[in-house]
Order: sequence, then structure tokens, then C-alpha cells
Amino acid sequence: MQIQLNYFDWKNLPPYNSITTDYLYEELSKRNIPVVVMEPLLGGRLSKLPVPLVSRLKERDPDNSVASWAFRFAGSHERVLTVLSGMTYMEHLQDNIRTYSPFKPLTEEEKKFLYGTAELLLQYSIIPCNDCGYCMPCPYGLDIPGILTHRNKFTIEENMPERSADDNYRKARRAFLISYDRSIEKIRQAAHCTGCRQCVPLCPQNIDIPAELHRIDDFIEQLKQDIL
Repeated sequence: MQIQLNYFDWKNLPPYNSITTDYLYEELSKRNIPVVVMEPLLGGRLSKLPVPLVSRLKERDPDNSVASWAFRFAGSHERVLTVLSGMTYMEHLQDNIRTYSPFKPLTEEEKKFLYGTAELLLQYSIIPCNDCGYCMPCPYGLDIPGILTHRNKFTIEENMPERSADDNYRKARRAFLISYDRSIEKIRQAAHCTGCRQCVPLCPQNIDIPAELHRIDDFIEQLKQDIL
């Protein structure tokens, strides 16, 4: 059976779902059913962690990639038959080969270390968008994945302009607004969402996309008016 399995979802509730991955895995294990793993990197998000979490993993293992931790976690469970990996570049393939050849399963202590990393990741307000594009095309032309991932990018890089009293606010505010206009055409930005909700049932992560788009648009309007 194919299930979503990664160290973030293992003990934490996946967004908008009611059962954890460890429960699913244990039920399959009881029945001797082999597991095919999808989303070992949570749509790439476990390879693009916030800077402090990247440092946490690199301090522990400076020679291997951030992504390799997630792949080793997926492969360290006895019933796992195959781990699926969506690779875009040759270096992704090479890194995966290094991770699995030879494969070094995680120790129990290393698993606990990753659970702690997942708990820290929960503190970041990251929208669970995997940029899969299943919500597209938007009938009103919005670049939904682009809008959501743009917001996540600034959150992950800890460069969100949050309060005008912050020392870095002016620089972060300018960077966010310029990047938003450069990466997403104005006609495809969040301001044009009508709330038709046609995208909602298409999202594998069950994100309330119109709510997120309206929240992002409200935030951008506050930035433009400089009233944060």
C-alpha cells in the first residue's frame, strides 16, 4: 500500500487529517503489507527547512544533505518496500544514490532527533502547499502555487516583515513586495481571488486555498499601506 510517510507527519497530525503516519504504518505492519512511501520530503519542504533547522541537521551530520535525513527516515522502517522520489536535477539523483548505497538505517536516538526537528518546524506558520499544481488551472487565472510558495519562502528564510518596530522591517518589507510583483504577474495575484472554491476539493493537502489567499492579500495590503 502506498502512504505518505515522513518524519514530520509520523507523530504529528498531517494538515486537516485525523490520523498520524505511525498509526497507518503500524496497521499495515500488523497485516504484513509492504509499504510504498510517497512524500518522503513532504513535497520538498523537508529539504528546504528554515535556516535554524538546517543548521541543526548540519551540526549533527555536516557531510550529508538535509534531504538525506528524511530519506533515511523513510527507509529505516522494516515494512518499507520502496521510497518514491521526485527528482528534478542530476544532483538529486546522485544524493539519493549516496543515501541508499550503502544504506545506513537511523538509530532510535537519531529518530528522536528528527522528531524534535519536526516539533521545531511546527512553530513556523508554513502553508502545507507542495506545489503539486493539482489546484490549477484557476478559472480566474491566479497562480495559486506561486502565491503560496512565495509566502512560504519568506517564512522559511525568516525574512517575513512582521512588525514595523523590528530592526529589519523596512528591508524585509521592500524585499517581499518586490519579489511578489516580480515572481507573480499582477493579474495572477491573490487580490483577484473570487472565493469560488473550485480549487479546494482538488488540493491533496486539503488546504482552504481561498482563505489562505485572502489572508495573504490582506497581509500584502497592510505592507503596501505600511500599517503593520
